[in-house]
Amino acid sequence: MDRIIGIDYGRKRVGVAVSDPLCVFASALETVHSAKIIDYLKNYASRETIVKFVVGYPMNTDNTPSEAAADVDVFLKLLGKNFPDIPVVLEDERFTSVLAHRAMIDGGMKKSDRREKGAADKISAALILQSYLDRPAGMK
Repeated sequence: MDRIIGIDYGRKRVGVAVSDPLCVFASALETVHSAKIIDYLKNYASRETIVKFVVGYPMNTDNTPSEAAADVDVFLKLLGKNFPDIPVVLEDERFTSVLAHRAMIDGGMKKSDRREKGAADKISAALILQSYLDRPAGMK
C-alpha cells in the first residue's frame, strides 16, 4: 500500500508520521534519534511502499529560512542519496510545535506524558503531513 511519510527533522530527534493508504489522513508514527532516521526509514520502506516524503522546513515569520534550516538541508541531501527515486516535498513547519503541544493538551494527554521529549516531535510530523494532505490536489 502506498504511504506518504511526514518528517519533522531535529538535530537530536526526528518525528515521523505516515498517511493512510488513501493518503487522506496523517497519523503520528514514531520519534527516532536523528542518527538512526535513515535506517528507520529503510526498514519502514522494506515493509511499505513510500511514494513521497513531506519534510517540515523551518521558516521565520518573514518567510526566510530559519537557523535550523541548515540542519534540514543536510538531512535532505542524505534523504535524496538514500532514496533517490522517492520525491521530497518541503512543507512550512512554522508553529507546528506550538500546535502539537496544544493538540496534546486538547486531547487530554497527562502533563507527565506531555513532558516526554519525543511526544511533540511525532505529533508535529503528523501536523506537517496533514497540512500537505489537506492541500487541493492541484497545489501538491
